[in-house]
Amino acid sequence: MIRRALCFPSFIRKSLLIPPVISPYSNSSSKIGAYNGYASQTSSLEVPDSAPYRENDEYADVDWDNLGFGLMPTDYMYVNKCGAGQHFGHGQLNPYGNIHLSPSAAVLNYGQGLFEGTKAYRKENGQLLLFRPEQNAIRMKSGAQRMCMEAPSVDQFVNALKQTALANKRWVPPPGKGSLYLRPLLIGSGAVLGLAPAPEYTFLIYASPVRNYFKEGSAPLNLYVEENFDRASRRGTGSVKTISNYAPVLMAQLRAKKNGFSDVLYLDSATKKNLEEVSSCNIFIAKGRCISTPGTNGTILAGITRKSVIELARDHGYEVQERAVAVDELMEADEVFCTGTAVGVAPVGAITYQNTRMEYKTGSGTICQELYNTLLGIQTGAIEDKKGWIIEIG
Repeated sequence: MIRRALCFPSFIRKSLLIPPVISPYSNSSSKIGAYNGYASQTSSLEVPDSAPYRENDEYADVDWDNLGFGLMPTDYMYVNKCGAGQHFGHGQLNPYGNIHLSPSAAVLNYGQGLFEGTKAYRKENGQLLLFRPEQNAIRMKSGAQRMCMEAPSVDQFVNALKQTALANKRWVPPPGKGSLYLRPLLIGSGAVLGLAPAPEYTFLIYASPVRNYFKEGSAPLNLYVEENFDRASRRGTGSVKTISNYAPVLMAQLRAKKNGFSDVLYLDSATKKNLEEVSSCNIFIAKGRCISTPGTNGTILAGITRKSVIELARDHGYEVQERAVAVDELMEADEVFCTGTAVGVAPVGAITYQNTRMEYKTGSGTICQELYNTLLGIQTGAIEDKKGWIIEIG
C-alpha cells in the first residue's frame, strides 16, 4: 500500500499540532496538554493514499435542511491501540472504513466495550465548539475500570476528539442546522476464547452529521412506562456506558413504538416503584419551581447533559433534587423532560402508566424550554460560556 503524509489545511494546522505516528503499543505516558490549549510535537501524520482531504470544500454535499439522526459516513476516523497493561500512545486519522477484528475478539464474544457521545457545533465565524469533552473522557476512564480495560488519558481523549472534528470539518452542519455527532469507542479488540479481559484494546472515534434524535423532531415525546423489562439492576453496570446495556432495551422499545409511543421509561428493578431512565436518556419532572431527577445510585447513567442541566437550573433559581422519584409523582407533575447528548433537552407531552395517560405542559414559557434555550445557546456560542464548558477549535 502506498502511503503519504496527510497535509492538513491551514485551519487544522493552526488549531492543533498533530503528534507523530508511533507504535500503537507504545508505553509513552507523556501528556498531550491541558484541555483548552494543547501543545504537542509537530509532525506529519501518515494515512493511506486513498482519501485526500478536500481542502477547498467548505461543506460536504448534504441536504442540511432535511438532516435526521442517522449514520452519514464522513471522511476520517481516529484509531489508537494498546496492549493489556500498557498505555495508549499516539493514534492516527484514517479514512473512514471498516475495521479488522478477530472473530474471537473480546468485544464480539463477551461485550467488553464502552462508547461515548458528544457533539461539535459550528459558529457563524466557522469555528467549531466542543461541549465538556473532558467529562466524556472521565466517564470512559471510570467505565474502563469497571470493565477491566485500558483507557486513554483525558488529554488523549480530548485531543483525539479535536483531531476528528477538524479533519471532518466540512461535515459539521451550518449554524442552526444540526451538529457533528462524535462517537468514541473503546473495545476489547484482542482475541480471547475463555472469559477474560482482552489482550489488546482499540480506541476509535467516528463522526456523523445529525439533527433531531427522535422522529418527532422538536415535538413533545409520548412515553410508555415499562413494567415487564428492566434496564439495569443493583450492583450491575447501569451506571457505566457499556455497549452491553443497550441492545437489551430494544425489545421493549420496539414494542412501545409499534403502539405509537416515542420511547420507554423504565422503573427500578427492585421495587418497580421508582423512575430510572428512558432507553437512552435521563428523566426529569417539575412541580412548581422544584425539579426532581432520579439520583445516580449505581443503576442510572450519570449523563453529562443531565449534570449540566442540573447546574443551569440551579443558576436560574430552581430547586433541584436528586433522589428516588416515585412513579406515582408523574400524576402530580407539571412538566416532564428528558436530557442526553443525542436528545438535548426534550419535552415530554404525555406518559402512559398502567393504562392511564398523563399529559404535561410543553412549549413556550416552560422550564424545559428555558433550560433547552440556555444549554443550546452555550453549546452553539450564542450565549457566553461563563463556566469553562466550551473548547473552541478550528
